[in-house]
Amino acid sequence: MLFDMDGTLVDSEKLWDVVLVELAAHYGAVLSEAARHAIVGTSMATAMQLLHTDIGQPWRDPQRSAAWIDQRILELFRGGLQWRPGAMELLAAVRQAGVPTALVTSSGRQLVEVALDTLGRESFDAVVCGDEVDATKPHPEPYLRAARLLRVPIGECVAIEDSPTGVRSALAAGATVLHVPAGAAVEAIQGVHLRGSLTGVDLAVLAELHATR
Repeated sequence: MLFDMDGTLVDSEKLWDVVLVELAAHYGAVLSEAARHAIVGTSMATAMQLLHTDIGQPWRDPQRSAAWIDQRILELFRGGLQWRPGAMELLAAVRQAGVPTALVTSSGRQLVEVALDTLGRESFDAVVCGDEVDATKPHPEPYLRAARLLRVPIGECVAIEDSPTGVRSALAAGATVLHVPAGAAVEAIQGVHLRGSLTGVDLAVLAELHATR
């Protein structure tokens, strides 16, 4: 079982919204809604490139901007995270059943360690962070690495994602993919199962999705 983090397990996308808007304001600009949607699920490097371009300041140092983002989002994460609907129950059911489980996120290790205070370190057999892979989502490498760490063929895994970027990563890797969008924008992707939330999703539902991939 492969879980994305931001927007899938925890309702943290709104915190990223806050921080990205704050950074744009710090630079005396306003981030467009289109750019914010494009940033969802991307790596930090890509996110900063998109933000700088959107606010008309492509000359900005992406590493300095990323450091600003990291410090501010850590402050917000430490203030507490809320579970997405149905996520806590599903993760608990998966663990109780003894299903090998990995967290696969584009967020960096420092931020993930804070999030694990909410998610529970015992909830995952493996954790793959965005700053620990050579290629981030939408590249398939994060999900392929997670499957290797679990010692489970990727074709036997179900991945749950909220963003089109993450969905493409999991699909390219070869997993069965459940797309549970956290925002208003929904991109229909062939071969991907779509649900409005994780409420009511259990092991039987996941097994059925995998059987009809």
